[in-house]
Amino acid sequence: MHGSPSDEPGTPAAPIEIAVLDDDADFRAYIEDCLKDEGIYSVRAFAHPDALLEACGQRLPDIVLLDMKMGEHRGEKVLEQLLGRWPRLCVIIVTGYPSLEDMRTTFRMKVFDYLAKPFSLAQLRQTLENAIQAYGLGRADHTVLRDRLGHRIRLLRTERGWSLKDLAAATRLSVSQLSSIERGAHLPSIESLLAIARAFELRPSEILRSIDF
Repeated sequence: MHGSPSDEPGTPAAPIEIAVLDDDADFRAYIEDCLKDEGIYSVRAFAHPDALLEACGQRLPDIVLLDMKMGEHRGEKVLEQLLGRWPRLCVIIVTGYPSLEDMRTTFRMKVFDYLAKPFSLAQLRQTLENAIQAYGLGRADHTVLRDRLGHRIRLLRTERGWSLKDLAAATRLSVSQLSSIERGAHLPSIESLLAIARAFELRPSEILRSIDF
């Protein structure tokens, strides 16, 4: 995550970092120009997988646009290396003439989406916006933490078939307080988190670990 705190809905707190791997210099230049003009992206473009992997090791981008057909370099191998080292990295596949089997294979490897060349700027923009929303990119860390923790607590409650009143009775917290936590409006205090964890017969660390933050 990058940037300073911001609670403005839909507005990134910092530029979204995009890394592009493609052996076509014209395509790399096109993507750089298009995305920089959007005003919310910073772009690093690479022609060789080793350069991309080294750059990711130094500073992980928010999103990788990965070409799957690069002559001697196999995109599937690069994808495997990327997600092997950074499992939560958002990867969008970019390639020409994808087959149905290609798409099935890459989606099994947990890519976020697939863009088939040639695609329009509107298609690229929409795909990136979808990724930003899905991954909570460009948002302040405390905002992402509130959302993920609230979502996890709501899931734990619904898995048990509990209402907010049931959870309030088990934790001795108010319904309005729990509702605020579940909606991501507020972070629970340490005491509240302990009470919630006890109600679910979990350790607070187990809840925090489950949100992968």
